[in-house]
This record gives sequence, structure tokens and C-alpha cells, in this order.
Amino acid sequence: NEGNEYFREKDYGRAVAAYTEGLRKRCEEPELEAVLYTNRGAAHFYLGNYRSALNDAIQAKKLKPTHLKAIIRGALCHMELKNFSEAIVWCEEGLQIDSKEKKLVETRAKADKLKLEGTRLETGTDFSTHWQGRAVMGTDLLCERNIKLVLEPSNEEEEISDGLAELSLDGFHSDNVTGAKVHLDADGNLNWPVLFLYPEHEQTDFIAAFNENSRFIDHLMVMFAELPPWDLERKYLPSNLELYFEDEERAEMYKLNPEHTLLQVLQHPRYFVKAGTPTILAFVKHSPFSKKYFSGKKVHRL
Repeated sequence: NEGNEYFREKDYGRAVAAYTEGLRKRCEEPELEAVLYTNRGAAHFYLGNYRSALNDAIQAKKLKPTHLKAIIRGALCHMELKNFSEAIVWCEEGLQIDSKEKKLVETRAKADKLKLEGTRLETGTDFSTHWQGRAVMGTDLLCERNIKLVLEPSNEEEEISDGLAELSLDGFHSDNVTGAKVHLDADGNLNWPVLFLYPEHEQTDFIAAFNENSRFIDHLMVMFAELPPWDLERKYLPSNLELYFEDEERAEMYKLNPEHTLLQVLQHPRYFVKAGTPTILAFVKHSPFSKKYFSGKKVHRL
């Protein structure tokens, strides 16, 4: 429970320590030990400790061979470690358990492609490295994705820059509210810091590295695997949430499909990334608060 609490708070280092302490108790319940290994592996994964995360996935799978979360985690670890053949094996094993598991289907296809192309990618490529002395490359990365960035917004007027010449080499914007930086990973994907707002409770969540090709529902499943302590009415369940972004210029709201990826949302004609941090608002479906919040507002569906 302590590990899960730290995990929800994105304090993955302490989560690893808590899950490790749980494993030291040797409760001799394979089911619980498999969960501890899987959860610790997830925390290691978000810390970038892919080898440790893979070892935990292996241990969890030994304890519970049909544990799908452990298999998915193992496949993702192999992808990060560039072991594409092994990733395919793990995906195949998981697909025998659930042939429609979307994450495994996608990972299998990606592993096949990278293995076929014989791609050799430098691990841990930093976004700023690509931009060192060449701001135009940063411009190209966003232009080819049709992502619009707001630089130096003022209270009176927001200025949309055509280029990114003012772009800081160590992040999109010096005033980035989270302190995290967008970066390009070894697979050529942008990973963004994303802020989730819960207006009803004046709470926030922060994901330091949201892969542009990840779906919102996948993150919601992790963020709300257990209900947050401030959700006293126990209504913040992944299936019970609606996500929106706001077009401040037009004072209009856009409702997202949780199955959409971050990139699909960022590419919307009315989405503008401010201060280098995409922001998403979350509401409980049909709640009195959301009905009042949206009263008089124009809402579009993506």
C-alpha cells in the first residue's frame, strides 16, 4: 500500500524501496509477490532502470505465468533495451493469453518493424542534443507533427511563433511550470511533460514523460489504479472520467477520446502547447460540478 501511494505521487524511487521492503517479508503468497515484483518493475521502468524492471518482470512471470501486466512490462523493457527479438517473444506469449491486448499488438508490430529495418538507435538521445546550435531542427520536429507552440505568452496577447529560434536548449520554455523538459527518445518519439487538472477538487497530476504515441486511457489506468485520497466519493475511476482541453482564445472546450494518443490531441488545429507543457482537464461524467462547469460553454468533440 505504501509503494502504491508513492507510485501515485510519482515518487518512483521511494515506491521501489517500499515494494522491496514488501518482498523482504517473504509472505509466501505467489499472487501478492507477483504484484510486488510487477509494481516495482513499473517504478523502475519510469526511473529508466530498464534492466532492473525487466528482472522484476521475469520474477513476476515465474510466480504467475499468466500475469499479463508483467508480460507487457517485460516486452516494453526489451524494446527500451533494443532487444527486439526478445520483445517479440514476450509479446507472442502475452497474445496467447489475450490476443486482443492492444499494447502487445502495438509493441509486437513496432518490434517487428525495428528488427526488420535493422535500426541502430543511440540510447538516451536528448532532445537538446539535436538542437545544439540548430534551432531549426526543433522547428522541423514540431512542424512535421503539426504541433503549435506558444512562446512568451502575455496577459494581453498570446504570440504564436512561426519558428523556435527563442527555444531554450534545455527545454521549451524557461518558465515551464513543472521543471520537466520535452525530449526525443531513442525511437525518435517526443516525450512531453503533461499536467492533469482536476478542477472539482483543485488537485493536479503530473506525468514527466508522456510518450506522444501513448494513449490517455493507458495513463489513466496507472494514475487511478487506486483511488486518490482526496476522492472521498470514490468516483474517479478511469471509465468514469472525461478529458478536455480548453481553447482560451475562443472560450470553448474540446472533449477528448481517451483512446486518442497525446500526438493526436496536440495535432488538433485549436491546441496550442503553452510553456512547453500540455495541459488536460479531467471531470467526472455527469457530476453536478461538471454540469455547472460546462453550463453556457460551447463544447466540441474530437
